[in-house]
Amino acid sequence: MIAIIVMLITLMLTSMAVVREKEIGTMEQIMVTPITSAEFILGKTVPFALIGFADVILITLIGVFWFEVPIRGNLGLLFVATALYLLTTLSIGLFISTVSQTQQQAMMSTFFFYLPAVLLSGFMFPIANMPPLVQWLTYLNPLRYFLVIIRGLFLKGVGPSVLWPQVLALAVMGFLTLWLAAKRFHKTLA
Repeated sequence: MIAIIVMLITLMLTSMAVVREKEIGTMEQIMVTPITSAEFILGKTVPFALIGFADVILITLIGVFWFEVPIRGNLGLLFVATALYLLTTLSIGLFISTVSQTQQQAMMSTFFFYLPAVLLSGFMFPIANMPPLVQWLTYLNPLRYFLVIIRGLFLKGVGPSVLWPQVLALAVMGFLTLWLAAKRFHKTLA
């Protein structure tokens, strides 16, 4: 549930943030200020990253103390993986916001990404039972990697020696989507 909730919240909030500035007409005002585009992107994503971390902490505490699910793995690795996962989801949300013209369009695009991501993550259906072509598509899904990390940390107690491929995949995916979103963002400002 950690991965599903964090993805939905961060995608939705980030995709709506920049589009809202376009809709109410404050984007032009922001463009004439001395703020750089990197500062604007940080200003729009850091609060949502903090909300994502707060959600992870809250859901983990509820899971541990209310439902008595033990954490067998390293909490530090959980937060590193969460940071990379948030980088990916926030970047995808930012990319959606640069493509969308209205908040309604951003919301629909978010759900167009979110629902297949959940279905192809292995959360509801095992990836091994999917057709081979669909199995290959799951490698483009950040949720797939984060679910493996969470299951490994909570249920199995495995460490970085086992989870490094998933952490590396999230890092590559996160920086690649951030680069694409920033590049697209520069084009929309020009």
